[in-house]
Amino acid sequence: MLHSLMAEFLGTALMILFGVGVHCDEVLTKTKYHGSGHIFAITTWAFGISVTLFIFGGVCINPAMALCQAILGMIPWSSFIPYCIAEFLGALFGALVVYVMYADHFKASEGKIDPIAIRNIFSTNPNCRNLPRNFLVETIATAVFLTAILAVATNYEKQLPIGVGLIVWAVGMGLGGTTGFAMNQARDLGPRLAFQLLPIKNKADNDWQYGLLVPGIAPFVGAVLAALFSHYFLAI
Repeated sequence: MLHSLMAEFLGTALMILFGVGVHCDEVLTKTKYHGSGHIFAITTWAFGISVTLFIFGGVCINPAMALCQAILGMIPWSSFIPYCIAEFLGALFGALVVYVMYADHFKASEGKIDPIAIRNIFSTNPNCRNLPRNFLVETIATAVFLTAILAVATNYEKQLPIGVGLIVWAVGMGLGGTTGFAMNQARDLGPRLAFQLLPIKNKADNDWQYGLLVPGIAPFVGAVLAALFSHYFLAI
């Protein structure tokens, strides 16, 4: 159990190192890849998750996936809450490490970059705020995301790391333009808390209302839908 929890912690931290790191690259001044755009960022998220799975194997690195697997009997229910805690702490730790790595660039960006853009390095937020629709988008995206991963894990297990990377890439490109496709409570809430704690000047509001409601709850709804579809239609 301890080894599994460490894998969830370290795997989630590594995922965030890639994901929050690439947003630092794209947003902050004086980085090598400043202004590289969302395609660059989504691709890095996708390949970063593939790298994580190559290293740590079939980890959940996502409370929604942990719930989905618990419903399907793939992990015991007793592991669900410990996995969620390990993943959240891993995401928080990963975001703090990224800040240390990019501290000079955060300082160089003070007063030059929109505070909301700085906040969005860490967490997902919609450009068109409509909480019911944002919730629906995250639910659908998570259901598609988790169902596809379960299908790959069941039928193409050896290709899982590359398969999940391609899924992240496709879902990010096709379904991510409205909310930023969190699909993972740890991915959003861990770095969101890091932003709250870090000594970043002129912070924008952290928008916990959105964070707790949409990326905080909708992925669990998507996980239930994915589990039901995978069990009753895909016979997983």
